[in-house]
Amino acid sequence: MINTWLTKTFDVKHPIILAPMFLVSNVDMMVAASKAGILGCTPALNWRTPEEFDKAMEEMKDKCQGPFGINLITNKSNVHLKKQLEICEDKVPDFVITSLGSPQECIERLAKKGCKVICDVVDLDYAKKVEDLGADALIAVNSGAGGHAGRIPAGILVPTLIDKTNLPVISAGGVGTGAGLLSILSLGAEGVSMGTPFIASSESGVNADYKKAIMDYGAKDIVLTSKISGSPCTVIKTPYLEKIGTDQNVLEKVLNSNKKIKKYAKMLTFYKGMKLLEQAAFGATYKSVWCAGPSLEFVDKEEPIQVIVDRLVSEFDEALKAFNAKIV
Repeated sequence: MINTWLTKTFDVKHPIILAPMFLVSNVDMMVAASKAGILGCTPALNWRTPEEFDKAMEEMKDKCQGPFGINLITNKSNVHLKKQLEICEDKVPDFVITSLGSPQECIERLAKKGCKVICDVVDLDYAKKVEDLGADALIAVNSGAGGHAGRIPAGILVPTLIDKTNLPVISAGGVGTGAGLLSILSLGAEGVSMGTPFIASSESGVNADYKKAIMDYGAKDIVLTSKISGSPCTVIKTPYLEKIGTDQNVLEKVLNSNKKIKKYAKMLTFYKGMKLLEQAAFGATYKSVWCAGPSLEFVDKEEPIQVIVDRLVSEFDEALKAFNAKIV
């Protein structure tokens, strides 16, 4: 047993969040995570309509044997945010992770329901802002994260947030082994948020080509692109991505630099990017864009979530023993 803020607050065995992944996370993954003794979290946007999200919430409430969370995109690109918040107020997940915008409304409306609000942050400035707003904890999205990654390595970002804020810090990015978990906890983090190691899990609903890419490609194949949502996003450098490039074209850059239309341009870029990701997740072609982080380096087979978690715990124990043996 590892006792951290994460395990004590949510009464789970292991300080691991199965990170929310757009068009990857699903009900089956949340149920499997709860059985394995970790926290599952899924984006509300993985369901096309608020009505479908509402039904999924009911199903997760019924089937999950432990706590689970919902990820809410809180910027203007999420046109369903108001309704998603209403559903969360009604069904009340154990926690919400906010991303890509101000969490103020989420904190104001969900805290009174007993729902913990944990905020994605990429630097100290934003961490201080969400702390002032009343966030319960921070997700330190570092340079090793998949999807919308930060730019600061975990070894710098995590200690900085611990030292300069009064909130629990959970690290997101770069962990795919039990030894990696030990290293992050040794920095003072209260746990890790892991996504990429679970994309090729048995419970994941993505197509076989996406899973095969996770198993076949390595850390050297991960690149940043701004084409998907307008914000830096890590993806696998497939032949298709090499063809279309990773930078926004001239028109996209002009639209995103105009103050009057910037927010609408960002919404358009986000929508187009999400449709591209949707095709990648459920189509059967390499002419697509697949989100992942460098921790895909540690994935070489499709396995159930329970097996993945058991291996992480075993590796953690072995790494801890090896470390203790070096202490004289």
